[in-house]
Amino acid sequence: MLYLKKSLFIPMFLFLSCGIFLLSSCAKKPGVKPVSKTGFAFDTVVTITIYDKEKSAVLDKCFDLCETYEALFSTTRADSEVWAINNSNGMPVPVSFETASLIQSALFWCEQSDGVLDLTMFPISKKWCISMQSACKSDNPDYEYYIPDSASLNSLLEHVDYKNVVISDENGKIAAYDEALSDALSYSVQLLDEEAAIDLGFLAKGYIADRLKEFLLSEGIDSGIISLGGNILLIGEKPDGCAFQIGIQKPFGNAGEIIDTVKETDTSVVSSGCYERYFSDEKSGRIYHHIFDVKTGEPVQNELLGVTIICDSSLQGDALSTYCYILGLEEGMKLVQSLDGVQAVFVTKDYEVIKSYPSPSHS
Repeated sequence: MLYLKKSLFIPMFLFLSCGIFLLSSCAKKPGVKPVSKTGFAFDTVVTITIYDKEKSAVLDKCFDLCETYEALFSTTRADSEVWAINNSNGMPVPVSFETASLIQSALFWCEQSDGVLDLTMFPISKKWCISMQSACKSDNPDYEYYIPDSASLNSLLEHVDYKNVVISDENGKIAAYDEALSDALSYSVQLLDEEAAIDLGFLAKGYIADRLKEFLLSEGIDSGIISLGGNILLIGEKPDGCAFQIGIQKPFGNAGEIIDTVKETDTSVVSSGCYERYFSDEKSGRIYHHIFDVKTGEPVQNELLGVTIICDSSLQGDALSTYCYILGLEEGMKLVQSLDGVQAVFVTKDYEVIKSYPSPSHS
């Protein structure tokens, strides 16, 4: 299936180096200085910027929220709810409303993509250990990359099926992927296949960015930037009334090398692709990265280096950027053009930049 199921309302992972280039003042609130805080969470650099120095204390609260979400969603922390689910031997695990909501969102996108996206791909990504292998090579030039054989991948793929993830409320009612959860109820999550395991990385940062924006708006912040690695979420416009200018990192380029820019206000800019976490075979030149094909268990191979999605929701952008990257240029473009309020920038292996919208209005 290509098109999202229209009967439903639509509620990782190329590195996006987002330079915020100051444009000429529009004379709305000239001279307002930004206040920022930077830290590390979700395996990436997090920077939150607001244009209201009198409310700088909210930045600390934002990072407290980041810590809360990482403690819930991490696959590696033994105290996280996702870790508990993955180590439950198929038993139901009580979870917070936040974890239940994010898992439900993941199931929504798994269903909409007919399983092209699947939150139970964690055993496959764990088998490949892309990030760890890349780090090993950096530390030891003689390190030889491990390429899983087809037999071992096929064995793991037998346990990849998002339909084995079930959310139930305190009354035993199974929550459908497209119905609203109630924060007045308690929820549990069960893996019907006890050898399955979940990873929410393909949309967790988007979910968190959306929650951070909600918090900042509730605190009266009307201009700011939330940056979670490849997820940029804009609050309002610049204080001078101009749009923010976001630079998209050139794949495999030097740090800060920009291949394209977009000017946006109060929206999300999210990228996915093959060059944030990867290693390459020196003999064949093939790139092995962290976005996998659910049919083969191998990294997706197509004509794209990356996809950037521009839309209102960072979670939606997270899901769509990965989905479009897997689909490839032609099918990904068709998908984007079928959706209202969604735009895309595709970067091909020839470094051609192809946009789903007319360049003059966004350049």
